[in-house]
Amino acid sequence: MNRQTIVILGTGGTIAGRAASASDNIGYTAAEVGIEQLVAAIPGLADAGPLIAEQVAQLDSKDMSFAVWAKLAGRVNHFLAQPDVAGIVVVHGTDTLEETAYFLQAVCGPAKPVVLTCAMRPATALVPDGPQNVLDAVAVARHSGAKGVVAVCAGSVHTARDVQKVHPYQVDAFSSGDAGPLGYVEEGSLRLLRNWPEADASRAPDATKIMAALDDATDWPHVEIVMSHAGARGAVVQALMQQGVRGLVVATTGNGTVHQALEAALLKAQAAGVSVVRATRCPNGRVLPKPGDLIPDSQGLSPVKARIDLMLRLLG
Repeated sequence: MNRQTIVILGTGGTIAGRAASASDNIGYTAAEVGIEQLVAAIPGLADAGPLIAEQVAQLDSKDMSFAVWAKLAGRVNHFLAQPDVAGIVVVHGTDTLEETAYFLQAVCGPAKPVVLTCAMRPATALVPDGPQNVLDAVAVARHSGAKGVVAVCAGSVHTARDVQKVHPYQVDAFSSGDAGPLGYVEEGSLRLLRNWPEADASRAPDATKIMAALDDATDWPHVEIVMSHAGARGAVVQALMQQGVRGLVVATTGNGTVHQALEAALLKAQAAGVSVVRATRCPNGRVLPKPGDLIPDSQGLSPVKARIDLMLRLLG
């Protein structure tokens, strides 16, 4: 076994939630149990090798903020630089896990594993799923040759680029869409199906330096997501421009198509200097660009990840 240290960083989420009844899996309050208490309550985890547990934040991940992202990236980079650390597990809420995963992959460029894990049931549930997910995440973090940011939930391992939450309450709530999972954790061992994710090494150093210089959330580029749908109008784009928006991601119908009224407003915003990107609202597949497209596509990123990508580009 790899006896190097695994660092477990807590950020809250359902996995740290409490409900009044053990039979209540949805009426809980997230982010109430501390990471040290969570770790201490998992049978077998103490036998998995040296561990360090640290509370980075304690929040419901629906309320994830730029400030927490920046702090988390800082702690991830700190521990990645320690020669005795084999990998990092980030305990996270499910709602924005895919966004945090993509953000960390983009700005940290880890050569070691950074494994996000979660739970769909609170810690007080009759049969909580969090303990097994943490055990599986530690197994992945200890796997020889592991690197990059991945997510582990219900025995499946997903890359930061592909992972998406696809169900509001089932314990197997995540998918990698067309790409399929990176692998599976089977009785404490990882069965890998494809290669570990590669980081965009050119972006990581610049992004982390810029983030360190930001004073508060107002310094981050204002980037929003708008959706194309039947009867869509351009008023929302006009309102966002009045608020000083710097970037817009449009969640398009089908293969990058946008309602004509919304498209007209987006093109006007683009002409005024706002960066605009198209990403399909379809859960699978990607926009296939065509000659003459007036709005660039997201290169296969989902709308929420395209927003992070655009935000980081504007930071640069």
